Amino acid sequence: MNDFIINNCSNSLNDNFSNSVLKSSNSFEFHTNQNYYNKTPLVNLVSLSDHFGLKNIFVKDESNRFGLNSFKVLGSTYAIHEILKNNPNIKVFCTATDGNHGKGLAWAAQKFSKKAIVFVPRDTSKNRIKAIQLYDAIVYQLDLNYEETCVYASKKCDENGWQLVQDASWENYEEIPSLIMSGYLTHFKEIEFPNNKNSKSKFDIIFLQCGVGSWPSSCIWYYLNHYKENRPKIVLVEPEESCGVFESFKNGNRISPNTSFNTIMAGLNCGIPSKNAWEIIKNGCDAVIKISDEQTKKAMKQFYNPIGNDLKIISGESGAAALGGLIKVLDFEQPNDLKKHLNLNQDSKILLFNTEGDTDPDSFKKIVSEFN
Repeated sequence: MNDFIINNCSNSLNDNFSNSVLKSSNSFEFHTNQNYYNKTPLVNLVSLSDHFGLKNIFVKDESNRFGLNSFKVLGSTYAIHEILKNNPNIKVFCTATDGNHGKGLAWAAQKFSKKAIVFVPRDTSKNRIKAIQLYDAIVYQLDLNYEETCVYASKKCDENGWQLVQDASWENYEEIPSLIMSGYLTHFKEIEFPNNKNSKSKFDIIFLQCGVGSWPSSCIWYYLNHYKENRPKIVLVEPEESCGVFESFKNGNRISPNTSFNTIMAGLNCGIPSKNAWEIIKNGCDAVIKISDEQTKKAMKQFYNPIGNDLKIISGESGAAALGGLIKVLDFEQPNDLKKHLNLNQDSKILLFNTEGDTDPDSFKKIVSEFN
């Protein structure tokens, strides 16, 4: 059975709720006006590009975003800012997380002098929990998976009058996840912004790691709306044991995957895709591919042990997944339908995102020190 799905997408987005919120976003202006703002680098891996026989490989390295080792804080800071404009009396923000979103929420709540309560699934490591607690959040670890933890957090918010700030959406909970998606637009604008209607993207193909889907759908929305037919091809990369988008494409509707949810890619270990995200993904994603834990380990070590004069990139298990996806596609034997669909060749200009650094330092050290 194939580990990839080709999607002949419509390249059109209805002006539904999530799209209208994104269109009104001023997250870039908000973030760039904050005293903590830093623009993360776009790294050109020249030697790795030559090694793989590609024109360029660029990596947007989010490992030092606001000093938090992950891009997720872009969403939570903007969402809390917008929520407090309408209701400044909120005292407690709450979320479910597998790590990075919860840490971003705790940091943002602290910036706004608010309390944060964070629920984490059973498999969340002690290091990830400690990282959230550093910002004065109260963390509860549940004997549940990620999807179940989201349901539990929502229930507790209803019972206690807390404000839920979740990066997944479902029926009747769509506005705040859309604000989070809007916050993510900042780092796409940092990379490139079209000067006119006929602008062409600098990239041919973008590989995006995918968990619940809010972040990759934000990227799809950005490139589809700003570059139209000149947008890059977009490939989503998921863990084999947690592939909600892959299974939803097979099913024809969003579903929770029938998998073990046993993967080292903690940030991608989700369940059913976000409602808002799915509407965008199915209309603007060109392919989905599954990778194994071993393949993301290989990508982590590739970043950590660069070729030639390329810069070393510190990339966690989820952070390296996009490179893992690219390597897997390149390793497919020729001819290949996916390569043809993406027009992946020696002239291809590739964009990857390192979405996290060593967010679990013990795990990171163990992996990068392993023999190949």
